[in-house]
Amino acid sequence: MTGQSSVRTRRTFDGGAVAVATSVMNVSTYGYTMLTARLVGPREYGAFVACLGLVLVIQVVAYGLQAAAARRIAVDGASVATIERVVLALGAKVSVLLGLALVAATPLVDRLLNLDNLTLAALVGLSAVPLTFAGAQAGVLQGEKRWGALAVFYLASGVPRLLLGSALVVWRPDSTSAMAGVLLGMCFPVVVGWWVLRQRRDLPAPPAAEHSTRSLLVEAGHNMQALLAFYALSSVDIVLARQVLSEHDAGLYAAGLILAKVMLFLPQFVVVIAFPDMAAEDGRQRARTRSLLVVAAVGAVAVAGATVLSGVAMIFVGGDDFGEVEHVLWLFAVLGTVLAMLQLEVYAALARQGRRAVALAWAALVAAVLLGSQATTVTGLVVTVTAVDATLLVVLGVLGSRAARPVHAPTQAP
Repeated sequence: MTGQSSVRTRRTFDGGAVAVATSVMNVSTYGYTMLTARLVGPREYGAFVACLGLVLVIQVVAYGLQAAAARRIAVDGASVATIERVVLALGAKVSVLLGLALVAATPLVDRLLNLDNLTLAALVGLSAVPLTFAGAQAGVLQGEKRWGALAVFYLASGVPRLLLGSALVVWRPDSTSAMAGVLLGMCFPVVVGWWVLRQRRDLPAPPAAEHSTRSLLVEAGHNMQALLAFYALSSVDIVLARQVLSEHDAGLYAAGLILAKVMLFLPQFVVVIAFPDMAAEDGRQRARTRSLLVVAAVGAVAVAGATVLSGVAMIFVGGDDFGEVEHVLWLFAVLGTVLAMLQLEVYAALARQGRRAVALAWAALVAAVLLGSQATTVTGLVVTVTAVDATLLVVLGVLGSRAARPVHAPTQAP
Protein backbone atom coordinates (compact mmCIF):
# COMPACT_ATOMS: atom_id res chain seq x y z
CA MET A 1 0.00 0.00 0.00
CA THR A 2 2.84 2.35 0.86
CA GLY A 3 4.50 1.70 -2.51
CA GLN A 4 1.27 2.35 -4.42
CA SER A 5 0.69 5.55 -2.43
CA SER A 6 4.25 6.69 -3.23
CA VAL A 7 3.78 6.07 -6.95
CA ARG A 8 0.43 7.88 -6.91
CA THR A 9 1.94 10.83 -5.05
CA ARG A 10 4.82 11.03 -7.50
CA ARG A 11 2.47 10.94 -10.49
CA THR A 12 0.37 13.71 -8.96
CA PHE A 13 3.48 15.79 -8.31
CA ASP A 14 4.83 15.25 -11.83
CA GLY A 15 1.42 16.00 -13.34
CA GLY A 16 1.29 19.17 -11.29
CA ALA A 17 4.75 20.10 -12.56
CA VAL A 18 3.54 19.77 -16.16
CA ALA A 19 0.48 21.89 -15.33
CA VAL A 20 2.64 24.63 -13.82
CA ALA A 21 5.17 24.44 -16.65
CA THR A 22 2.56 24.74 -19.42
CA SER A 23 0.93 27.64 -17.57
CA VAL A 24 4.29 29.42 -17.22
CA MET A 25 5.00 28.75 -20.91
CA ASN A 26 1.68 30.23 -22.02
CA VAL A 27 1.96 33.23 -19.70
CA SER A 28 5.52 33.88 -20.88
CA THR A 29 4.47 33.68 -24.52
CA TYR A 30 1.52 35.99 -23.90
CA GLY A 31 3.70 38.38 -21.89
CA TYR A 32 6.30 38.55 -24.65
CA THR A 33 3.64 39.32 -27.24
CA MET A 34 2.08 42.05 -25.11
CA LEU A 35 5.47 43.61 -24.29
CA THR A 36 6.39 43.61 -27.96
CA ALA A 37 3.14 45.39 -28.80
CA ARG A 38 4.02 48.20 -26.42
CA LEU A 39 7.62 48.55 -27.59
CA VAL A 40 7.51 48.28 -31.39
CA GLY A 41 4.35 50.20 -32.30
CA PRO A 42 1.29 49.26 -34.39
CA ARG A 43 2.94 48.88 -37.81
CA GLU A 44 5.84 46.66 -36.69
CA TYR A 45 3.58 44.74 -34.34
CA GLY A 46 1.19 43.94 -37.18
CA ALA A 47 4.04 42.41 -39.18
CA PHE A 48 5.19 40.44 -36.13
CA VAL A 49 1.70 39.04 -35.45
CA ALA A 50 1.36 38.06 -39.12
CA CYS A 51 4.59 36.06 -38.79
CA LEU A 52 3.34 34.42 -35.61
CA GLY A 53 0.17 33.41 -37.43
CA LEU A 54 2.22 31.55 -40.03
CA VAL A 55 4.35 29.98 -37.29
CA LEU A 56 1.16 28.62 -35.70
CA VAL A 57 0.30 26.92 -38.99
CA ILE A 58 3.83 25.48 -39.22
CA GLN A 59 3.52 24.22 -35.66
CA VAL A 60 0.87 21.73 -36.79
CA VAL A 61 3.73 19.66 -38.26
CA ALA A 62 5.41 19.53 -34.84
CA TYR A 63 2.15 18.57 -33.14
CA GLY A 64 1.54 15.82 -35.69
CA LEU A 65 4.96 14.29 -35.04
CA GLN A 66 4.53 14.63 -31.29
CA ALA A 67 1.18 12.83 -31.26
CA ALA A 68 2.47 10.01 -33.48
CA ALA A 69 5.54 9.47 -31.31
CA ALA A 70 3.64 9.63 -28.01
CA ARG A 71 0.93 7.23 -29.19
CA ARG A 72 3.33 4.60 -30.49
CA ILE A 73 5.52 4.62 -27.41
CA ALA A 74 2.47 4.44 -25.11
CA VAL A 75 1.00 1.50 -27.04
CA ASP A 76 4.21 -0.48 -27.66
CA GLY A 77 6.43 -0.06 -24.63
CA ALA A 78 8.64 -2.95 -25.69
CA SER A 79 9.80 -1.01 -28.78
CA VAL A 80 10.58 2.30 -27.09
CA ALA A 81 14.21 2.31 -28.25
CA THR A 82 13.25 1.61 -31.86
CA ILE A 83 10.47 4.19 -31.92
CA GLU A 84 12.65 6.83 -30.27
CA ARG A 85 15.42 6.46 -32.84
CA VAL A 86 13.01 6.49 -35.80
CA VAL A 87 11.08 9.47 -34.44
CA LEU A 88 14.14 11.61 -33.77
CA ALA A 89 15.69 10.76 -37.14
CA LEU A 90 12.43 11.57 -38.93
CA GLY A 91 12.02 14.76 -36.89
CA ALA A 92 15.51 15.90 -37.89
CA LYS A 93 14.86 15.26 -41.59
CA VAL A 94 11.41 16.86 -41.65
CA SER A 95 12.56 19.93 -39.71
CA VAL A 96 15.53 20.57 -42.01
CA LEU A 97 13.54 19.99 -45.20
CA LEU A 98 10.66 22.18 -44.01
CA GLY A 99 13.07 24.91 -42.94
CA LEU A 100 14.92 24.84 -46.26
CA ALA A 101 11.65 24.95 -48.20
CA LEU A 102 10.39 27.94 -46.24
CA VAL A 103 13.69 29.81 -46.46
CA ALA A 104 13.70 29.20 -50.22
CA ALA A 105 10.16 30.59 -50.28
CA THR A 106 11.20 33.75 -48.40
CA PRO A 107 10.11 36.11 -51.23
CA LEU A 108 6.72 34.37 -51.35
CA VAL A 109 6.29 34.61 -47.57
CA ASP A 110 7.31 38.27 -47.72
CA ARG A 111 4.65 38.99 -50.32
CA LEU A 112 1.97 36.78 -48.71
CA LEU A 113 2.28 38.54 -45.35
CA ASN A 114 2.95 41.94 -46.92
CA LEU A 115 6.09 42.36 -44.79
CA ASP A 116 8.40 44.24 -47.15
CA ASN A 117 11.21 42.70 -45.11
CA LEU A 118 13.06 39.66 -46.49
CA THR A 119 15.06 39.17 -43.31
CA LEU A 120 11.89 38.94 -41.26
CA ALA A 121 10.39 36.46 -43.73
CA ALA A 122 13.55 34.33 -43.62
CA LEU A 123 13.39 34.19 -39.81
CA VAL A 124 9.95 32.59 -40.10
CA GLY A 125 11.43 29.82 -42.26
CA LEU A 126 14.38 29.29 -39.93
CA SER A 127 12.06 28.98 -36.94
CA ALA A 128 10.50 25.88 -38.50
CA VAL A 129 13.69 23.89 -37.83
CA PRO A 130 13.84 23.98 -34.01
CA LEU A 131 10.04 24.13 -33.72
CA THR A 132 9.50 20.91 -35.70
CA PHE A 133 12.35 18.93 -34.15
CA ALA A 134 11.18 19.96 -30.67
CA GLY A 135 7.83 18.34 -31.49
CA ALA A 136 9.54 14.98 -32.09
CA GLN A 137 11.48 15.30 -28.83
CA ALA A 138 8.36 16.22 -26.85
CA GLY A 139 6.54 13.21 -28.31
CA VAL A 140 9.19 10.83 -26.99
CA LEU A 141 9.10 12.38 -23.52
CA GLN A 142 5.30 12.43 -23.48
CA GLY A 143 4.97 8.81 -24.62
CA GLU A 144 7.45 7.64 -21.97
CA LYS A 145 5.59 9.75 -19.36
CA ARG A 146 8.77 11.53 -18.34
CA TRP A 147 6.75 14.35 -16.87
CA GLY A 148 9.57 16.02 -14.95
CA ALA A 149 11.75 16.29 -18.06
CA LEU A 150 8.75 17.41 -20.12
CA ALA A 151 7.98 20.13 -17.56
CA VAL A 152 11.53 21.49 -17.91
CA PHE A 153 11.11 21.24 -21.69
CA TYR A 154 7.96 23.40 -21.57
CA LEU A 155 9.57 25.92 -19.25
CA ALA A 156 12.43 26.23 -21.74
CA SER A 157 9.83 26.89 -24.45
CA GLY A 158 8.52 30.01 -22.73
CA VAL A 159 10.84 31.65 -20.22
CA PRO A 160 13.90 32.20 -22.48
CA ARG A 161 11.68 33.76 -25.13
CA LEU A 162 10.32 36.23 -22.60
CA LEU A 163 13.71 37.13 -21.11
CA LEU A 164 16.06 37.08 -24.10
CA GLY A 165 13.44 38.12 -26.65
CA SER A 166 12.42 41.11 -24.56
CA ALA A 167 16.08 42.14 -24.25
CA LEU A 168 16.41 42.04 -28.05
CA VAL A 169 13.27 44.11 -28.55
CA VAL A 170 14.36 46.67 -25.96
CA TRP A 171 17.74 46.92 -27.70
CA ARG A 172 16.17 47.23 -31.16
CA PRO A 173 12.38 47.73 -31.10
CA ASP A 174 11.18 46.35 -34.42
CA SER A 175 9.49 43.25 -35.82
CA THR A 176 12.76 41.66 -36.95
CA SER A 177 14.16 41.70 -33.42
CA ALA A 178 10.87 40.38 -32.07
CA MET A 179 10.91 37.44 -34.49
CA ALA A 180 14.60 36.83 -33.77
CA GLY A 181 13.62 36.55 -30.10
CA VAL A 182 11.04 33.91 -31.01
CA LEU A 183 13.61 31.95 -33.03
CA LEU A 184 16.19 32.17 -30.26
CA GLY A 185 13.66 31.04 -27.67
CA MET A 186 12.73 28.00 -29.77
CA CYS A 187 16.29 26.69 -29.57
CA PHE A 188 16.23 26.23 -25.79
CA PRO A 189 13.71 23.35 -25.63
CA VAL A 190 15.71 21.56 -28.33
CA VAL A 191 18.80 21.79 -26.12
CA VAL A 192 16.80 20.46 -23.16
CA GLY A 193 15.43 17.62 -25.29
CA TRP A 194 18.91 16.73 -26.53
CA TRP A 195 20.24 16.67 -22.96
CA VAL A 196 17.56 14.39 -21.50
CA LEU A 197 17.55 12.09 -24.54
CA ARG A 198 21.31 12.06 -25.09
CA GLN A 199 21.80 8.48 -23.86
CA ARG A 200 20.40 6.53 -26.78
CA ARG A 201 19.47 2.91 -26.21
CA ASP A 202 21.27 0.21 -28.18
CA LEU A 203 18.89 -1.32 -30.66
CA PRO A 204 18.96 -5.14 -30.59
CA ALA A 205 17.45 -5.39 -34.07
CA PRO A 206 16.52 -3.23 -37.09
CA PRO A 207 13.31 -1.20 -36.75
CA ALA A 208 10.15 -3.26 -37.04
CA ALA A 209 7.97 -2.69 -40.08
CA GLU A 210 5.14 -1.25 -38.01
CA HIS A 211 7.51 1.44 -36.75
CA SER A 212 9.20 2.26 -40.02
CA THR A 213 9.88 5.82 -41.06
CA ARG A 214 7.21 5.57 -43.73
CA SER A 215 4.47 4.32 -41.38
CA LEU A 216 5.34 6.99 -38.83
CA LEU A 217 5.24 9.69 -41.50
CA VAL A 218 1.81 8.49 -42.68
CA GLU A 219 0.43 8.61 -39.14
CA ALA A 220 1.96 12.03 -38.51
CA GLY A 221 0.42 13.27 -41.76
CA HIS A 222 -3.03 12.14 -40.64
CA ASN A 223 -2.51 13.85 -37.29
CA MET A 224 -1.52 17.07 -39.05
CA GLN A 225 -4.74 17.06 -41.08
CA ALA A 226 -6.90 16.62 -37.99
CA LEU A 227 -5.07 19.29 -35.99
CA LEU A 228 -5.04 21.72 -38.90
CA ALA A 229 -8.81 21.31 -39.21
CA PHE A 230 -9.24 21.92 -35.48
CA TYR A 231 -7.06 25.03 -35.41
CA ALA A 232 -8.78 26.38 -38.52
CA LEU A 233 -12.15 25.82 -36.82
CA SER A 234 -10.96 27.53 -33.63
CA SER A 235 -9.71 30.58 -35.57
CA VAL A 236 -12.24 31.05 -38.35
CA ASP A 237 -14.60 33.19 -36.27
CA ILE A 238 -12.24 36.17 -36.10
CA VAL A 239 -12.05 36.09 -39.92
CA LEU A 240 -15.85 35.94 -40.06
CA ALA A 241 -16.11 38.82 -37.59
CA ARG A 242 -14.10 41.07 -39.88
CA GLN A 243 -16.36 40.11 -42.78
CA VAL A 244 -19.86 40.27 -41.30
CA LEU A 245 -19.52 42.83 -38.46
CA SER A 246 -18.60 46.47 -38.47
CA GLU A 247 -14.99 47.34 -37.66
CA HIS A 248 -16.05 48.45 -34.21
CA ASP A 249 -17.95 45.24 -33.46
CA ALA A 250 -15.18 43.12 -34.97
CA GLY A 251 -12.80 44.77 -32.50
CA LEU A 252 -15.15 43.94 -29.65
CA TYR A 253 -15.31 40.33 -30.84
CA ALA A 254 -11.51 40.15 -30.99
CA ALA A 255 -11.34 41.40 -27.40
CA GLY A 256 -13.78 38.72 -26.25
CA LEU A 257 -11.78 36.07 -28.07
CA ILE A 258 -8.80 36.78 -25.80
CA LEU A 259 -10.78 35.17 -22.97
CA ALA A 260 -11.80 32.27 -25.22
CA LYS A 261 -8.17 31.60 -26.16
CA VAL A 262 -7.14 31.70 -22.50
CA MET A 263 -9.78 29.06 -21.78
CA LEU A 264 -8.52 26.97 -24.70
CA PHE A 265 -4.91 26.91 -23.55
CA LEU A 266 -5.41 27.00 -19.76
CA PRO A 267 -6.17 23.24 -19.42
CA GLN A 268 -3.60 22.27 -22.09
CA PHE A 269 -1.70 20.19 -19.52
CA VAL A 270 -4.70 17.85 -19.26
CA VAL A 271 -4.33 16.84 -22.91
CA VAL A 272 -0.57 16.37 -22.52
CA ILE A 273 -0.89 14.07 -19.50
CA ALA A 274 -3.96 12.15 -20.66
CA PHE A 275 -2.87 11.42 -24.24
CA PRO A 276 -0.63 8.38 -23.53
CA ASP A 277 -3.36 6.82 -21.38
CA MET A 278 -5.97 7.49 -24.06
CA ALA A 279 -3.76 5.62 -26.53
CA ALA A 280 -3.69 2.43 -24.43
CA GLU A 281 -6.76 0.21 -24.78
CA ASP A 282 -7.00 -0.54 -21.08
CA GLY A 283 -8.02 2.59 -19.26
CA ARG A 284 -8.63 4.61 -22.43
CA GLN A 285 -12.22 5.47 -21.64
CA ARG A 286 -11.46 6.25 -18.00
CA ALA A 287 -8.65 8.64 -18.96
CA ARG A 288 -10.82 10.38 -21.53
CA THR A 289 -13.80 10.74 -19.21
CA ARG A 290 -11.75 12.06 -16.30
CA SER A 291 -9.97 14.53 -18.54
CA LEU A 292 -13.21 15.87 -19.97
CA LEU A 293 -14.56 16.33 -16.45
CA VAL A 294 -11.43 18.25 -15.38
CA VAL A 295 -11.61 20.56 -18.41
CA ALA A 296 -15.36 21.07 -17.90
CA ALA A 297 -14.79 21.90 -14.21
CA VAL A 298 -12.10 24.46 -15.05
CA GLY A 299 -14.42 25.94 -17.65
CA ALA A 300 -17.36 26.13 -15.24
CA VAL A 301 -15.26 28.08 -12.75
CA ALA A 302 -14.11 30.45 -15.53
CA VAL A 303 -17.64 31.01 -16.81
CA ALA A 304 -18.82 31.80 -13.29
CA GLY A 305 -15.87 34.13 -12.81
CA ALA A 306 -16.52 35.90 -16.11
CA THR A 307 -20.13 36.42 -15.01
CA VAL A 308 -19.57 37.57 -11.44
CA LEU A 309 -16.21 39.31 -11.95
CA SER A 310 -16.71 40.60 -15.48
CA GLY A 311 -15.16 43.93 -14.55
CA VAL A 312 -11.93 42.23 -13.50
CA ALA A 313 -11.94 40.08 -16.64
CA MET A 314 -12.18 43.23 -18.74
CA ILE A 315 -8.71 44.25 -17.54
CA PHE A 316 -7.27 41.30 -19.47
CA VAL A 317 -9.30 41.72 -22.65
CA GLY A 318 -8.70 45.37 -23.44
CA GLY A 319 -10.04 47.56 -20.65
CA ASP A 320 -12.65 50.30 -20.77
CA ASP A 321 -12.33 50.85 -24.51
CA PHE A 322 -14.03 47.47 -25.03
CA GLY A 323 -16.62 47.84 -22.28
CA GLU A 324 -19.52 47.01 -24.63
CA VAL A 325 -18.44 43.35 -24.70
CA GLU A 326 -18.42 42.95 -20.91
CA HIS A 327 -21.99 41.61 -20.67
CA VAL A 328 -21.22 38.70 -23.03
CA LEU A 329 -17.79 37.75 -21.69
CA TRP A 330 -19.31 34.66 -20.12
CA LEU A 331 -20.33 33.50 -23.61
CA PHE A 332 -16.72 33.72 -24.76
CA ALA A 333 -15.71 31.73 -21.68
CA VAL A 334 -18.24 29.08 -22.73
CA LEU A 335 -16.79 29.10 -26.26
CA GLY A 336 -13.27 28.63 -24.91
CA THR A 337 -14.40 25.77 -22.67
CA VAL A 338 -16.12 24.01 -25.56
CA LEU A 339 -12.98 24.44 -27.67
CA ALA A 340 -10.81 23.01 -24.89
CA MET A 341 -13.08 19.95 -24.58
CA LEU A 342 -13.19 19.63 -28.35
CA GLN A 343 -9.39 19.70 -28.50
CA LEU A 344 -9.33 16.83 -26.01
CA GLU A 345 -11.78 14.83 -28.13
CA VAL A 346 -9.68 15.43 -31.25
CA TYR A 347 -6.59 14.13 -29.45
CA ALA A 348 -8.62 11.18 -28.15
CA ALA A 349 -9.49 10.36 -31.76
CA LEU A 350 -5.79 10.59 -32.70
CA ALA A 351 -4.89 8.36 -29.76
CA ARG A 352 -7.18 5.60 -31.03
CA GLN A 353 -6.36 6.41 -34.68
CA GLY A 354 -9.94 7.28 -35.52
CA ARG A 355 -10.22 8.44 -39.12
CA ARG A 356 -13.62 10.11 -39.14
CA ALA A 357 -12.55 13.00 -36.91
CA VAL A 358 -10.72 14.70 -39.78
CA ALA A 359 -13.72 14.76 -42.11
CA LEU A 360 -16.05 15.82 -39.31
CA ALA A 361 -13.78 18.70 -38.28
CA TRP A 362 -13.59 20.01 -41.84
CA ALA A 363 -17.38 19.66 -42.16
CA ALA A 364 -17.79 21.67 -38.95
CA LEU A 365 -15.52 24.36 -40.39
CA VAL A 366 -17.74 24.63 -43.47
CA ALA A 367 -20.84 24.80 -41.27
CA ALA A 368 -19.25 27.52 -39.11
CA VAL A 369 -18.49 29.60 -42.20
CA LEU A 370 -21.95 29.18 -43.72
CA LEU A 371 -23.90 29.80 -40.50
CA GLY A 372 -21.53 32.42 -39.10
CA SER A 373 -21.74 34.48 -42.26
CA GLN A 374 -25.41 35.10 -41.41
CA ALA A 375 -24.63 36.68 -38.03
CA THR A 376 -25.09 40.42 -37.61
CA THR A 377 -24.08 40.96 -33.97
CA VAL A 378 -21.25 39.99 -31.63
CA THR A 379 -23.62 37.86 -29.57
CA GLY A 380 -25.10 36.20 -32.63
CA LEU A 381 -21.68 35.20 -33.98
CA VAL A 382 -20.31 33.83 -30.72
CA VAL A 383 -23.51 31.83 -30.11
CA THR A 384 -23.44 30.42 -33.65
CA VAL A 385 -19.80 29.37 -33.50
CA THR A 386 -20.24 27.87 -30.04
CA ALA A 387 -23.24 25.86 -31.25
CA VAL A 388 -21.27 24.44 -34.20
CA ASP A 389 -18.31 23.55 -31.98
CA ALA A 390 -20.58 21.98 -29.35
CA THR A 391 -22.29 19.86 -32.01
CA LEU A 392 -18.94 18.54 -33.20
CA LEU A 393 -17.97 17.90 -29.57
CA VAL A 394 -21.08 15.77 -29.04
CA VAL A 395 -20.55 13.81 -32.27
CA LEU A 396 -16.91 13.06 -31.48
CA GLY A 397 -17.92 12.17 -27.93
CA VAL A 398 -20.45 9.61 -29.19
CA LEU A 399 -17.88 8.12 -31.57
CA GLY A 400 -15.32 7.96 -28.77
CA SER A 401 -17.74 6.20 -26.43
CA ARG A 402 -18.67 3.66 -29.08
CA ALA A 403 -15.03 2.96 -29.86
CA ALA A 404 -14.35 2.32 -26.17
CA ARG A 405 -17.03 -0.36 -25.85
CA PRO A 406 -15.56 -3.84 -25.44
CA VAL A 407 -16.15 -6.22 -28.32
CA HIS A 408 -17.66 -9.49 -27.03
CA ALA A 409 -17.17 -12.67 -28.96
CA PRO A 410 -20.42 -14.31 -30.07
CA THR A 411 -21.64 -17.05 -27.73
CA GLN A 412 -21.58 -20.48 -29.34
CA ALA A 413 -24.52 -22.78 -28.88
CA PRO A 414 -23.75 -25.86 -26.79
